[in-house]
Amino acid sequence: MKQKTIVGNAAIIVVDIFESDFSEEREFSEAIPSMKGNVQRMKQAAKFIKKGRKEGLPIIVIHEVHREDNIDFGRELDGSEGIHCIEDPNNSQLPIKGIGMTKEDYVVYKRRYSAFFSTDLEILLKGLQVDTLILVGGMTDVCIHYTFVDGHQKNYYCRVLEDCVSGTSIKAHKGALNAMEYLQEGAVLSSKQMIKKITKNKKK
Repeated sequence: MKQKTIVGNAAIIVVDIFESDFSEEREFSEAIPSMKGNVQRMKQAAKFIKKGRKEGLPIIVIHEVHREDNIDFGRELDGSEGIHCIEDPNNSQLPIKGIGMTKEDYVVYKRRYSAFFSTDLEILLKGLQVDTLILVGGMTDVCIHYTFVDGHQKNYYCRVLEDCVSGTSIKAHKGALNAMEYLQEGAVLSSKQMIKKITKNKKK
């Protein structure tokens, strides 16, 4: 049964956007396959994040990191991905310039695909009294999808902005969006549609 787009309080969940200024030809690591146009999609995500911040929504930046000795990759390297997201003590990979990060934004570090797996994300969401998660970033069919599924199973209202996420391929991107829409009807929408919903919700 389709629910309202925004139920209760919402937060923007920024998943694995790394480039600080989006000047590279591709946003994601060379070790990870990605569909064409991923940089443009992350630029669109950055625009949405900045608008959402102005509307007062909490910004939670999810940052995948792995130790230099690769000990915490687990089974992650058994598939198509190579070594990626090696931990940087200076946090230089955080998208400080790209999304205009402020000291009010929150950062959650993860070692696995889902932003919920062995992190303090849910503690943070409970503290912020968040009910609706707005997902942007990458990859649509991996970290976005798995975070969405875990959020769904924890009874959050999950929304994903189709023009602000990028997959490992166009086929995988579309397949993941369909899978998420299957779990929560009305979950997939554009950033333009979401901004309208946020503005309308704020006026109530």
